[in-house]
Amino acid sequence: MNAAVREARNDALEAWFVEQAIDYPWRDVGDPYLVLVSEVMLQQTQAPRVVPFFEAFIERFPNVESLAQAPLNEVLKLWSGLGYNSRAKRLRDAAVQVAKDGWPADLTDLPGVGPYTASALAAFAFGKQAAAVDTNLRRVLSRWVGEPLDGAALDHVAAELLGGDAALWNQAVMDLGAYVCVARSPRCGDCPVVDWCSGPDAYVAPRPQGRFEGSNRQARGAVLRALLDGRRTAGEIIAGDVVSADGVSSAIDQLVTEGLVIESAEGFALAE
Repeated sequence: MNAAVREARNDALEAWFVEQAIDYPWRDVGDPYLVLVSEVMLQQTQAPRVVPFFEAFIERFPNVESLAQAPLNEVLKLWSGLGYNSRAKRLRDAAVQVAKDGWPADLTDLPGVGPYTASALAAFAFGKQAAAVDTNLRRVLSRWVGEPLDGAALDHVAAELLGGDAALWNQAVMDLGAYVCVARSPRCGDCPVVDWCSGPDAYVAPRPQGRFEGSNRQARGAVLRALLDGRRTAGEIIAGDVVSADGVSSAIDQLVTEGLVIESAEGFALAE
């Protein structure tokens, strides 16, 4: 990679980001706990939707110790509406581990923390030179170099192109991918680095996610909503929602297995 090209592109990208960056409440906080909460919430969820959930969550659980000591059902109640509720349990489990043993050298040792989240924590909270390779980075970097990137090749290119301030560069590429270099119909005319890009054709957008209506995700959400106010039988859960009886029964079984819901002779309740 030509060093002059890399530097010019990164300079233009970071200048654009500084000018237009959205002031999300988790940016530039430097606190590993706050970064972890935001990154887990942002998994498969768009940033604007996360903001009110993040603010309410941090108000109730301002530090890792407060979350570690919280009953799981209280955590799930605050999470309700954000979706993918198993994230809440893994986040609480991670807080328990950190409160007991501190932050591990290998951040992927924490429940629910994969390579991306570990890299984001390293860059945003611990000042490390790490590229947080998410879907946005994969799309942007593929278009920059003119070939579809994945796996080790993607990691290699990301490390090679990483700017001197990793936190700033990661945020800039993420925002570029989220708002300009989007999967379908990218806004190349508004791109600050279009002069150093091979064009949009190197990236092929994945097929859209399946419909939410009638999905397992909908059934799982329906079960958890039904249990927010207390214990319910399977029949009460089924009667109170539009999801099919089979869908609710399957979702209950999954949630019990995952430890999000507990079963007793009186019915089902959120795990404590």
